[in-house]
Amino acid sequence: MRRDGVLGAGRSPARGKVGRMARDDHQDSNPIGSFLRSRRERIDAASAGVIDNTRRRVKGLRREELALLAGVSPSYYARIEQGRDRRPSREILEALARVLRLDDTERAYLWSLVAPSLTPAGGGDTAAVGAVRPGVLALLERWADLPAFVVGPRRDVLAATALAARVNPAWSPGRNLIEFTFLDARARQVYPDWEEIGFQAVAGLRTTAAARPAQLDAFVADLRERSGTFRALWDSHDVYERVTGEKRLAVDGAGVLSLSFETFALTGPEGHVLYVYFARPGSRDDTILRALAQEGPTGAA
Repeated sequence: MRRDGVLGAGRSPARGKVGRMARDDHQDSNPIGSFLRSRRERIDAASAGVIDNTRRRVKGLRREELALLAGVSPSYYARIEQGRDRRPSREILEALARVLRLDDTERAYLWSLVAPSLTPAGGGDTAAVGAVRPGVLALLERWADLPAFVVGPRRDVLAATALAARVNPAWSPGRNLIEFTFLDARARQVYPDWEEIGFQAVAGLRTTAAARPAQLDAFVADLRERSGTFRALWDSHDVYERVTGEKRLAVDGAGVLSLSFETFALTGPEGHVLYVYFARPGSRDDTILRALAQEGPTGAA
């Protein structure tokens, strides 16, 4: 099977909070401990208020230092990180989150590891997960002038406007956004900011996987085998959730477009998310996008 290269060391500050993990197995039997360990390794002991005149041989905070700063017994915190206590209270989690300086997404992720969503053991009916509601499909048909598409929890594209496939081959029904990013050679041409896109894709997938392990465990295991870059990013334990923003795309025959996007979680057990991309009215990007809509999906792969 094809394997890609590993991400270079020169990562931007926006992606600088990556904690390398000693474990390399995809089935992490202790996700809470792995996440907490990765976060404490990135905390500078001096900035956290730890006075230590000895030569430190560990990255970040020691286990007992984190416990004391959070007001938790060192022995009890050890039980949590070692996976011997998998149901710590919210108060303890909040104390740890404060010391570890977790952002809102990281806090939500930590809590989801302790109290995951009640997802059926089999991940739900596969056909139901892949079936987009008729009303959503009707909306997509009306949005011929916008790149819009629906994805499932694994980031499979389930439905899309014709313009979406014209702008980005990854946005075609039947494709998978993660596989395209890491396994398709075109991704680095389509995404001028490929490293940022790759980081966000994996960190976002990890956020989803905490709530839907039955649907994503096998998919993640396969990607870790097929892509060294995906494996390195996954093992960093970073989490990310971005509901709006801007993305640059190199569009075949149209140059690089800067498009804004909004995401909408569709109510229901399927875990579907609707992505809608658009350009600033009156901009060059808007003019090109409208021209592409008139062309039709001739450039789709």
